[in-house]
Amino acid sequence: MALSLTVSDEVRALAPGFTHVAIEAHGLVNGPSTEASSALLDDAARRLAARLDGRAPHEDPHMAAWREVYTAFGSKPSRTRNSAEALAKRALSDAGLPRINLLVDLYNAISVAHLIPVGGEDTDRIRGGMTLVRATGAEEFVTVAGGEEVVEHPDAGEVVWRDEAGVTCRRWNWRQGPRTRLTEESVSAIFLLESLAPMPVAAVEAAGAELAELVEKFSPGARIDVRAAEPAS
Repeated sequence: MALSLTVSDEVRALAPGFTHVAIEAHGLVNGPSTEASSALLDDAARRLAARLDGRAPHEDPHMAAWREVYTAFGSKPSRTRNSAEALAKRALSDAGLPRINLLVDLYNAISVAHLIPVGGEDTDRIRGGMTLVRATGAEEFVTVAGGEEVVEHPDAGEVVWRDEAGVTCRRWNWRQGPRTRLTEESVSAIFLLESLAPMPVAAVEAAGAELAELVEKFSPGARIDVRAAEPAS
């Protein structure tokens, strides 16, 4: 049974140009980063540089649209960047992109190459369905600070992904919680590609198709379901 994904009316009203593609996969093989996944990240950084052609990531029209939405729900986009802008900034720096694990490397490569926020969640750790909502501020977000588990609360009005157990990602796609992240032991996942106008729907669908192909390549035999782009009504 497919994982339920819901976008609240409040979020659709805030960002009428929002679109997302979901890729659900089961029977995955994850593990440490490999030379092949590392090469994909290096190639993604080259593709990003060509796409930007000397511009800073935040000057890209798609990233500018995300900054506007972050500002609209009360976040400072220069301090809390969307995941794609943060990765792009790192890709262009001397530090380069991090190597996390095989599956995370795959979706990070797609995020950087296409300059689109992409996240991955372990569906075995999701409780119920996932919903994109504007927070009340009472929700719990369990994270780790200084090696210790701590509970944070999102700001009232902040856009968050959540399940029945609490917030899974703060500030839309800024910071993922450790509870549902993909680990080397993960065998099931849902990957979310999120876009705003002016990115064409065809562009996010192409990014999704490329990610699905990579997942199939690195996890032969996995059951993969791609849900078409769901633009706001």
